[in-house]
Amino acid sequence: MPALADVVAALEALWPAGRAEPWDAVGTVCGDPDARVQRVLFAVDPVREVVAEAVESDADLLVTHHPLYLRGTSTVSAGTFKGRVVHTLIKNDVALHVAHTNADRADPGVSDALAGALGLRVTGPLVPDPDDPAGRRGLGRLGELDAPVTLREFADRAAASLPRTATGLRVAGDPAGQVRTAAVCGGSGDGLFDAVRAAGVDVYVTADLRHHPVSEAQQHAALAGEGRPYLIDAGHWATEWPWCEQAAAQLDAISDRNGWGLRTRVSRIVTDPWTTHSPAPAAPNGPSPGAPAPHASLAPTSPEQPA
Repeated sequence: MPALADVVAALEALWPAGRAEPWDAVGTVCGDPDARVQRVLFAVDPVREVVAEAVESDADLLVTHHPLYLRGTSTVSAGTFKGRVVHTLIKNDVALHVAHTNADRADPGVSDALAGALGLRVTGPLVPDPDDPAGRRGLGRLGELDAPVTLREFADRAAASLPRTATGLRVAGDPAGQVRTAAVCGGSGDGLFDAVRAAGVDVYVTADLRHHPVSEAQQHAALAGEGRPYLIDAGHWATEWPWCEQAAAQLDAISDRNGWGLRTRVSRIVTDPWTTHSPAPAAPNGPSPGAPAPHASLAPTSPEQPA
């Protein structure tokens, strides 16, 4: 079995910490460099449920996309949920390693996995990394479908291909509009609208889209005449989860080359924070200005785990 230091060195080669955004917090959070590693669990979020899964599955290393302490801390007291995570990991000899924006920019990276899940052939990065002469690294990805489909069909494909969450997908655009080219960005992507417009794609798939950027993007699209790019907000966690399978496969390949015998696993716990979606019934003649919306039943849902 390899030492943690050996596995971390392999992970750093895949996703160098130096390629993370300056504000990011990536790398090894806890763990003994000399400890032996046999089982590795991949997940999006280092939350208590995932840490419990790591402990129950006898994992020696937990690799997550999201940092535990993105903004720093002055305490790891077990009285806080993040401190409790640290205590649980250390008590059970589980190391934690984070690959965040360095995995976003990688080749392949988070958006490559998202594009693959959507059936897109990647043609290049949405925002190329100026330090990559090959032009393969960068934020987001551009891609093409083998044949055009309607926006409705493409959205249905995305809903079927990505892990299910309570809120599902939000779509902006003509459902009958044709889609052949796409831009994707796993996680929050409304800061890349200028690049998306410049790319001239038919649809943009990302997450955490806010009202004003979406409204302005639609106005720009309407002014251009064809209403493109259409927009799909598929949820932050759901658009990043495919990376976990891609990352596990990458580490498997390294393990095979080195004869390490690692056993990798991808967490299937849905850590999207939203638990219920309760749309109000449609009014026959549309909403009345100033009228309160009808009460919607708050029946809880149990999101399905990733396929």
